[in-house]
Amino acid sequence: MRAVANGGIIRFRCGSRPVRIELARTAKVVNTSRRVVLDGRGRVTLSGGGKRRILYQNTCDRRQTWTTSHCDNQATPRLVVQNLTFANGDSTGETDEGGGGGGGGAIFARGGRLKIVGSTFVGNRCDAAGPDLGGAAVRALSQHDGRPVFVVRSTFTKGVCSNGAALSSIGVSWSIYNSVFTRNRAIGRGANPARSGAPGGGSGGVVYADGNRFRVLIAGTRMTRNHAREGGGAVFFVSNDRSGVLEIRSSTLRRTPSAGFQTDPGIFFLGRDQKIAHSVVR
Repeated sequence: MRAVANGGIIRFRCGSRPVRIELARTAKVVNTSRRVVLDGRGRVTLSGGGKRRILYQNTCDRRQTWTTSHCDNQATPRLVVQNLTFANGDSTGETDEGGGGGGGGAIFARGGRLKIVGSTFVGNRCDAAGPDLGGAAVRALSQHDGRPVFVVRSTFTKGVCSNGAALSSIGVSWSIYNSVFTRNRAIGRGANPARSGAPGGGSGGVVYADGNRFRVLIAGTRMTRNHAREGGGAVFFVSNDRSGVLEIRSSTLRRTPSAGFQTDPGIFFLGRDQKIAHSVVR
């Protein structure tokens, strides 16, 4: 998609009927763009055809234009996707220039900022095994100044990955509002670090969040019928230095089994503080 490389506000003119666009190659954001907004107006599906990742942003990838030696804390590009459907993206085998460890079947975003509004993710995939990769739908790293990725009024279903069958990150905060996650599966085996003789992975049927100081907020959100082969049928949260905070408000986490280990139904938490208020967790 040449328009994504050019940056700015991108509106699809495809008529009044729903349209599905299968990408012949991954759409890549150029790091000199200050803002990239993709607005599908509720009628556009972007598909990876089960062969490729759909959208890629990486401020530490020199091929996308090197703009600063502090690529891991770069204020731009600011990437917004809204009113779009992302279907059948697949990042299997992608290792990603400048680091990141793979993942992000629909969207990989390192650096700058990422915001997702009113969008649907269905049938996306990433590698089936591995201890510290993930995000069948979205993999996020190095957001500017530690600001959160926003996910608002969006739906994630039928994602499959080693970890984080919807969302995955290392050292990134999330603010997830009024969204739905269903039938996502973390299928890796052996957890992280991987048990002897196992390839690793299997945690975070919906969210896989790892790192040190970060915060995950889930509010007004429903997570049902998700599954993790290891820990966190809905949410896997590990703050290695015990400074991270998980907050769940006015949400439902139900029928999200952790086949290996959990600290609460559907949750594995290791951090400073876990707050669950006005929610159903069972």
